Amino acid sequence: MLTDLFTPSLLHSLDLAGIFVFAISGGLLAVRKNFDVFGIAVLAAVTGLGGGLVRDLIIGAVPPAAFTDPGYFLPTLVAAALVFFLHPQVERINRAVAVFDAAGLGLFCVVGSVKAYEYGLGLTASAALGLVTAAGGGVVRDVLANETPSLLRWDREIYAVPAIVGSTATVLLIRFGAFNAATSALAAAAAFVIRLLAIHYDWRAPRAWNRSSSVTEEG
Repeated sequence: MLTDLFTPSLLHSLDLAGIFVFAISGGLLAVRKNFDVFGIAVLAAVTGLGGGLVRDLIIGAVPPAAFTDPGYFLPTLVAAALVFFLHPQVERINRAVAVFDAAGLGLFCVVGSVKAYEYGLGLTASAALGLVTAAGGGVVRDVLANETPSLLRWDREIYAVPAIVGSTATVLLIRFGAFNAATSALAAAAAFVIRLLAIHYDWRAPRAWNRSSSVTEEG
């Protein structure tokens, strides 16, 4: 379906761009955690590739694309090297990195949903795997860094919601026969814009209703 709308080379280029910006965030977390060069490379790789690997294993697309095309590892290595040598400068453009990360989120939630659907999954499962593709790498990154995944933290701007919106929009477009190049771009753009608004206005998901009356907060 995607190859009917976009050329394989364009899809590959978009994939690599998304992997690169996700890998940057993984490398930066490794620096903050005082990891060595190997740790930086590992966190960059799992952040950039983790979501797609989990999706491919679930749908049976094995071996995953990252292991059949070594080029998928190149952007993670470039990102790791960039962060290793220039992390103060990269930290200073963290806002720009966040914008590109949001773009990667929008792209991956659409691509992940469509790939899952093409492998025979239903609409709900396809949307769920769109979320996994977009956010799975960040979850693996945080677990390896011994942190509560950002996806689950109330004190971070919403991340899963934009991906869910993009994935849901994608499968609804497929369901009603309206999925094409323009509408797929709109679905990705919706996730992108919601994520940017969440960063700008500090939108957060609500915690349990009336939780202070019965549940003490853990540190």
